[in-house]
Amino acid sequence: MKQLLVELTTKAGQKCTAIRRAIVPAGTVDAVVQALGEKIAERVVIGDPHAEGVTMGPLVSVAQRDEVVRQVEALQAAGGALLLGDLSDPEIVRADGTKGTASEGAFVSPIVLGFDDATTPEVHDIEAFGPVTSVLPYGDLAEAADLVARGGGSLVTSVATSDPAVAMQLMERIGAYNGRVLFLSRENLRTSTGHGAPVPHLVHGGPGRAGGGEELGGIRSVLHYMQRTAVQGSPEMLTALTGVWHTGATSHPSTGSGTGVGRHPFRKSLAELRIGDQLASASRTVTLDDIETFAHFTGDTFYAHMDEEAAAANPFFPGRVAHGYLLVSWAAGLFVDPDPGPVLANYGLENLRFVTPVSPGDEIRVTLTAKQITRARPTSTARCAGTPRSATRATSSSRATTCSRSSRKRPLALIPVVERARAQRERDETQ
Repeated sequence: MKQLLVELTTKAGQKCTAIRRAIVPAGTVDAVVQALGEKIAERVVIGDPHAEGVTMGPLVSVAQRDEVVRQVEALQAAGGALLLGDLSDPEIVRADGTKGTASEGAFVSPIVLGFDDATTPEVHDIEAFGPVTSVLPYGDLAEAADLVARGGGSLVTSVATSDPAVAMQLMERIGAYNGRVLFLSRENLRTSTGHGAPVPHLVHGGPGRAGGGEELGGIRSVLHYMQRTAVQGSPEMLTALTGVWHTGATSHPSTGSGTGVGRHPFRKSLAELRIGDQLASASRTVTLDDIETFAHFTGDTFYAHMDEEAAAANPFFPGRVAHGYLLVSWAAGLFVDPDPGPVLANYGLENLRFVTPVSPGDEIRVTLTAKQITRARPTSTARCAGTPRSATRATSSSRATTCSRSSRKRPLALIPVVERARAQRERDETQ
């Protein structure tokens, strides 16, 4: 009931997400209207927004008020009965605190209409853009879904139910007619953002009459006001233009020594680190003992790691393969420099994944490249703060594959791209 009251009166109902049709179980219309009427009488004070205690102001103009009146009259002509409110000038609170009517103002009281026939076309086609809603009864879920669909496309529909089975049935039927569906239950009713207020990361928009597509939401609202330009060029040119290293651009390999320009990227402060600074690790061979040790140590004894016959029977696996988490751990170990230095922490390996199986006898190596540096304001607890990003690779000479991961460091953060390399022992033996 609170949701309906808010959507009926906020901004005097001049909202694209306002509830124009309240679809309620047959037999509850009177109870719903009575409860809504009590809430309106208790909480809604119409008048000049400057006056103390006013909770609902006028419509945007007298012309809009007249338009709302015309639309309500059209709904009445189609069979709608006024259940709450009327079209006469309501009593308002003036700016000086006095009360009375204001025929020159653009005020309309909250209006609720009822229809004996919920399928009346006009109630689904006519929108009075103001504090107006219609209460429509339904018999079963199929009928309720049909009434939703008759609107021809909505920005949002709110469903009040604590039954997941009911929610599933309705979602399957009404999803295509809505840009957003809000399910209100006992668990989230008090904390919900409300019918007309999506959380920031949700897109806004809807099909059909609602606008024909997605509009704004969260960061999209910011990007909407920004011009975007596509840039084409060589990796070298794109790196120079964007300040982000692209694969194929010039890199600055590390010698691995502890001093000089060519030392490990982790040995450098942000003042020394350059985009393109790179470390190519030594190779490490994956053995069957490594796979079994990791399986028993972690408890991950999945058949692909422990059962040669079962693994080979799956077309995805060439036989027993290494654990993804084993490879991730090794990748970190291959590029990390263990001594204390400018790097305070390394995280982000949760985004690293291998998409091609790695078998016993394969070798894994890592190429770490400084990809991007984002400087932050120094604090009293950090001598040099910032977030660099980078890229790592691991390759197989027989089955080359690429995977990516995110990693951040304080003050150095790297996003490696890993290459894996299959050992060429058998090939070498035959040559």
